Amino acid sequence: MSGQKQIDDIDPFSFQVGMINCFVEMVACGVKRLAISPPLSPPQYDAIAPFSERIVSGFGISSYFEESLLVTMLQSPEFTRNKCSILYYRDGETLAAYLELKQRRARLLEAGQYAPPAQREVSVAFMELLSYPHDVIEAKLSGRHPDPFTIIGR
Repeated sequence: MSGQKQIDDIDPFSFQVGMINCFVEMVACGVKRLAISPPLSPPQYDAIAPFSERIVSGFGISSYFEESLLVTMLQSPEFTRNKCSILYYRDGETLAAYLELKQRRARLLEAGQYAPPAQREVSVAFMELLSYPHDVIEAKLSGRHPDPFTIIGR
């Protein structure tokens, strides 16, 4: 069986639920402070949300529906455009830090002050919330990996 045929046979719904389960476990175990579901179209979200809620409940953490994910240098705006995400976290402080970072970016944009140094600062803070090591943050900021990789199409 060819590699592409195997990829084409992957059920996207199950793949996304599996990714969510893995990310939720990493948050529950303290490996990640914040995790994000794959970018989801509204119909995908509607189908996945009940399973996400069961996984979150099973691991005893919290989630937050994010209609418009914070755009940083971690990924291109196209990666999440017209998509929603689910944030996973253990404590309200983490969610508050994310929401404040998103507001900070909005204030900087509104004031015309979202120049490269501010973009980098917001991007670093976001990736730190995602528990990325500093060497990975630097690699991502270099532009070598603009969007997270996924084996299946969105």
